[in-house]
Amino acid sequence: MTWATGKHALITGGGTGIGAAVARALAAAGATVSLIGRRADLIEAVARETGGSAFVADVTDPEQQSRAFTAARAAHGAFDYVVLNAGIGDSRPFLRTKRETWDAILATNLTALFDGAQLALPDLQAPGKRLVIVASVAGLKGGAMAAPYVASKHGAVGLARSLALEFARTGLTVNAICPSFVDTPMVDASAERIAGATGRSVEEARAMLAKTNGNGRLITADEVAYSVVQLLHPDASGVNGACVTIDGGTSA
Repeated sequence: MTWATGKHALITGGGTGIGAAVARALAAAGATVSLIGRRADLIEAVARETGGSAFVADVTDPEQQSRAFTAARAAHGAFDYVVLNAGIGDSRPFLRTKRETWDAILATNLTALFDGAQLALPDLQAPGKRLVIVASVAGLKGGAMAAPYVASKHGAVGLARSLALEFARTGLTVNAICPSFVDTPMVDASAERIAGATGRSVEEARAMLAKTNGNGRLITADEVAYSVVQLLHPDASGVNGACVTIDGGTSA
């Protein structure tokens, strides 16, 4: 028996990248995983791989997210661990950023966290329960050419810290994971945008992003998942309100 046997973990954005890596790691630790995502094919593939369940929903639609949480709870019982991971990014000069872009990024990266936390918290107010918000190092410092993304991730960090304090005496822990550039489809999209704007190749753009990490390479999704799983472990009950940076040493 492994440490997460009998536990129910829900992960948003579970079809690719960090979310899929977290699902695999938790399944390996014995947890039953419920995956929420917009693309059925992606989350169903990860569900088959991990023995979990897939629930299709756009987290920016509060009714869809609510139905998915309800269905996951009906399928596997109350949540023990909830990882709010779904997110999007964009990069462009602030004065060329449209209001629609701002609204879309805030809806996914911040407002959906508010909705998800409210849906999850009725299950989580007990010792051993865990809520992890996947934020970003962009939530800890400013960043040019990405104001909406940076603002949304500052909000994500603030939400995690506030919930950690508010619910600390229930036994729940709430923490934020703050990775830098991770080798995921989101970084692929960033590299394509940079290539289109600068004339560089996509490979050159990826290399440029990798160099911003302290170790000179992209962080892997599995490395982020490892830190998430550490925060979910029963021995991590004293870690609450933390912002765990995974950036290869950039913030050292």
